[in-house]
Amino acid sequence: MKTKSMSLSTLVMVFLFSATCFSQVDISAKLTPSAINARIEELRMGEIIITTLPGADIEIQQVRHEFQFGAAIANSVAEQHADAMSVQDRKMYLKILKENFNYAVHENALKWYDCEIKKDSVDYSIADRIWEICNELNIPMRGHCIFWAKDKYNMTWLKELNNDELREKVISRATDVTSHFRDRITEYDLNNEMINGNFFRRRLGNGIINEMASAAKAGNPDVSLYVNDYGILVEGNFNADSFITQIENLLENEVPIDGIGCQAHTITSEEANSRGTPATTPEQFQGTLDRLAKFNLPIKITECLFTADKEEDIAEHLLEYFPICFAHPNVEAIIMWGFWEGDHWQPHTAMWKKDWSPTPQALAYRDLVFSRWWTQIS
Repeated sequence: MKTKSMSLSTLVMVFLFSATCFSQVDISAKLTPSAINARIEELRMGEIIITTLPGADIEIQQVRHEFQFGAAIANSVAEQHADAMSVQDRKMYLKILKENFNYAVHENALKWYDCEIKKDSVDYSIADRIWEICNELNIPMRGHCIFWAKDKYNMTWLKELNNDELREKVISRATDVTSHFRDRITEYDLNNEMINGNFFRRRLGNGIINEMASAAKAGNPDVSLYVNDYGILVEGNFNADSFITQIENLLENEVPIDGIGCQAHTITSEEANSRGTPATTPEQFQGTLDRLAKFNLPIKITECLFTADKEEDIAEHLLEYFPICFAHPNVEAIIMWGFWEGDHWQPHTAMWKKDWSPTPQALAYRDLVFSRWWTQIS
């Protein structure tokens, strides 16, 4: 018996596929359903051969995706948090998390302003508890973020330091966080949103990015470091050119960039929407992914949200853009930036409502991830 199997199943051997990029062809041709499905079959499915006795019953049940379908985890899921969820909401939150995602990231708990509110008083307790929760659910985590380049997301006490003191704290932060989570979290966004912020470079010079990376590697030599920014794939790709140039410059200056993070909030193809979100076309989205593929680095859609005026249209956007990501050879993860309306940065984009009823978006997500892209054969 010969069959194809998506990601991991109870009987399959895992096949790894190289992140080679397709040649530059007409973008529209890449976006036909048949072309997308052909790439998904090539990239995300592996062949298995099972030898049985004649007439034997065979059942193949996939148990997990190799591709990472993730979610940002709210601080309030930690029981000790000041605004912790109710017992019932926490129970439902963890149930939805376990049943729908295989990857996670701290929404806020690992950011410097959450870990060191007061100078020299470092507290990872909320971040630790969130990691423990995810580990109990067999969900690995990535780290977001070691630094944030925008002035407004850095603490007042940090801004008041002189340059020598600031450099010392930067080195300490990078080494401490990667050391603290060593063997637990091995991938981080190094300096979030460097296109749109320059706090550390303005104060300490461009070389501080090399120092950040070296300090992070000192805390954990095996850590992978990502760039991460917005306006790359969505909102008309207004930052795409700058992002590509920045990656080129970082690599030329021997900054150890191991991966590319593209935020994707918020995705809509509606030219006219009540929230004024700039529209993105599938051609723009695909084209930018292809341009980024030249670096031959893993790409992760790190902060994904969809928006529209109608819930049904949000679901349609997900059905349109998720396959583009899943069919791209360099994309390894799609991470939803929250999933529950009860604790969400942009509640109108949430997949599950406050009463835990699924939105059309959640149903569309499950249809793709656990039906169309899921192997079950008997």
